[in-house]
Amino acid sequence: MSYTVKVEEARPATEQKPSAGPVYRSIYAKDGLLELPEGLQSPWEFFSGSVKKNPKNPMLGRRQITDSNVGPYVWLTYQEVHDEAIRMASAIRSRGVNPGDRCGIYGSNCPQWIIAMQACYSHAITYVPLYDTLGPNAVEFIINHGEVSIAFVQENKIPSILSCLPNCSTHLKTIISFANVSSTQKKEAEELGVSCFSWEEFSQLGNLSGELPEKQRTDICTLMYTSGTTGEPKGVILTNEAIMAEVLSMEHMLDLTDKVFTEEDVYFSYLPLAHVYDQIMENYCIYTGSSVGFWRGDIRFLMDDLQELKPTIFCGVPRVYDRIYTGKFQS
Repeated sequence: MSYTVKVEEARPATEQKPSAGPVYRSIYAKDGLLELPEGLQSPWEFFSGSVKKNPKNPMLGRRQITDSNVGPYVWLTYQEVHDEAIRMASAIRSRGVNPGDRCGIYGSNCPQWIIAMQACYSHAITYVPLYDTLGPNAVEFIINHGEVSIAFVQENKIPSILSCLPNCSTHLKTIISFANVSSTQKKEAEELGVSCFSWEEFSQLGNLSGELPEKQRTDICTLMYTSGTTGEPKGVILTNEAIMAEVLSMEHMLDLTDKVFTEEDVYFSYLPLAHVYDQIMENYCIYTGSSVGFWRGDIRFLMDDLQELKPTIFCGVPRVYDRIYTGKFQS
């Protein structure tokens, strides 16, 4: 983001206020906060607005892999993602999860991650990214600290979350795999009072009917955990207003450089969705009706995925760009 520094005028010594350092303000903000347009209450409206404008546009794409053979990108349209998110939200509510409750999302970037997030948006459920890069006990800690009662989990992360259950089943009562789940895994979860579903099984619990609850800007949108400097992960409370203001700030910044995204753009989803940087970027893509293509999750094939997708937008950090420049992409 672009920022300016607001410096107060010098005062006589007798009138000096205690120094708290420089005060940073967005150049687009009034009194330090971006003013949101009237009627905008939740990031769900970014998505539903794009669905209405371009229901048939490709939204989420990933490469088709069959018997280790990697094919082209296969896409879900905005309307297809919308309908699946509504079904998933209905299924979530059928499990006794209500607006304001916490839903975990645990796994690599993929269409299911975004669908689960949008399902939470639609019913004002707070989503909580779960990730183990903060340390071996981070997932267990976040589930308990965030009081996560339901979690969407990547298929290869199911064993990891099952190992946490003896210490966090007080809160966590439902697990949904991004794909499939074995009968053995279901039995292991059920012995601890936790229900475990495949993605398809859980989707069938929901439907497309029913009213969506009202949402407020002050609703807690997500709990974003970060390592901080010492001790346990720290949960940062981000409201609907905070997420939307950041997305619209991105719009302002890109408008100044004549780089505003459109429905013709394609974004390469590589940076972890468990971190706020990529979440804001993908929310912005959804707001503008752009397409999002996911890497396959194996760093060795990152360049191959890029060459197949041919994205117009790629976000990275210095280390990523350095590895692209040197060609050092190995596991």
